[in-house]
Amino acid sequence: MILEFLKAILIIFGISGLIIYILGKLKIPSIVGFLIAGTIIGPYGMGLIKDPHEVEVIAEIGVILLMFTIGIEFSIPRLLSLKKEVFLFGSLQVTLTIIVTSIVSQLAWNVSLNNSIFYGFIIALSSTAIVMKLLSDKGELNSPHGKICLGILLFQDLCVVPLMLFTQMLSGEGGGLFNFLNVIFKALVILSIVFIFSRIAVPFLLHEIVKTRSRELFIITTISICLGTAFFTSKLGLSLALGAFLAGVVISESEYSAQAVSDILPFKETFSGIFFISVGMLLNVDYIRTHILEEAFLVGSIFFLKALIILIIVYIFMNSLKLSLSSAFALSQLGEFSFILAFTGKAVGLLDEDAYQSFISASVITMLLTPLIIRYSHSVIDYLIHKKPFKYLEKARKIKETEIVVRKSNHVIIVGYGLNGRNLAKVLKESNIPYVVLELNRGFSLKLCKTL
Repeated sequence: MILEFLKAILIIFGISGLIIYILGKLKIPSIVGFLIAGTIIGPYGMGLIKDPHEVEVIAEIGVILLMFTIGIEFSIPRLLSLKKEVFLFGSLQVTLTIIVTSIVSQLAWNVSLNNSIFYGFIIALSSTAIVMKLLSDKGELNSPHGKICLGILLFQDLCVVPLMLFTQMLSGEGGGLFNFLNVIFKALVILSIVFIFSRIAVPFLLHEIVKTRSRELFIITTISICLGTAFFTSKLGLSLALGAFLAGVVISESEYSAQAVSDILPFKETFSGIFFISVGMLLNVDYIRTHILEEAFLVGSIFFLKALIILIIVYIFMNSLKLSLSSAFALSQLGEFSFILAFTGKAVGLLDEDAYQSFISASVITMLLTPLIIRYSHSVIDYLIHKKPFKYLEKARKIKETEIVVRKSNHVIIVGYGLNGRNLAKVLKESNIPYVVLELNRGFSLKLCKTL
């Protein structure tokens, strides 16, 4: 058993390393390499790994560590400041996607109402792991469209369990109002516990650990907080990814958040890579070959539908066409939780084998294309805003930027408000040293903020 597992890991790293090296020469993102490697070595490719479940545990750990490091970059006040993105944008995106998908499914495929609603559940979810990693690698998590993406993705993660319950209700198995309210209550309890821990327990615990001057103990404690919170949320019925993100938020409230990131980063990169490989293993090449036109239509429809809905929502409330287009491009794929919903739907009879394979294939293909879409989105957006009707929309809602004149002396200028910029600002604030922050968010806005 151990030898088979080691053989699987050796194949994964060997093949993926070679593919990533080749794609790196072509300047193609590493996530694409991981997904392609998974497709090649998986049961539907060369069959070097016949059972993807051999690595799914490591893959889950990869998602946990990925969301944990992302959570570290968001403190409780900053997370609370995203309430508009989470509850307004997130709720509108999920609701409208389900409604529009349901209508289109009934008109295009003449399926039942329950089945069409379930299709909406699958299509409403995007890939938290892929989008957050790509935005983090590009340094855009703190950009306006990065915050919008995070808010919508957090709401989608919160919706996973309710959607699972509704799936059972659509199939006529269990569920009910009591179970739904029970999940909501659990979510509120978790958020309350996170808030209490972030303010009291964790900062004190980490301070005591640091006193020992043991790096090993600090790493063990950090990983324990990460995995423990994820395990706790999972036991209460919520997702592992959401629990890991909240654990990162808890750590972010301490003064040792930067150290935690540097210690966890090597683990995150390794395990999250295995997650993307495991996703690639799900791609059934033979099915796609025999249903190439249907899959092309489905993938194109998913991209167009999701992007259009997000574009409309963000454009109405944020007034910026560039911001709306960037958010739409980033979230137009299906997500890892779509796999879970599809599997559940197949088990309860809402998806037949053909529909199940179709959605799984579409999910993997949209995730495979997402790194390329995000990479070239800025160039595409710059081209689109000069074409009709986008040119008209840009002029109609263009934000008038006010010129800010700051006259100061004997102060510090912080260029870039990323992780290091925020840490420096925190030190200057505690030292009563005046400073200004200069932040440029990918052409969306030029902000000059001052704090005394």
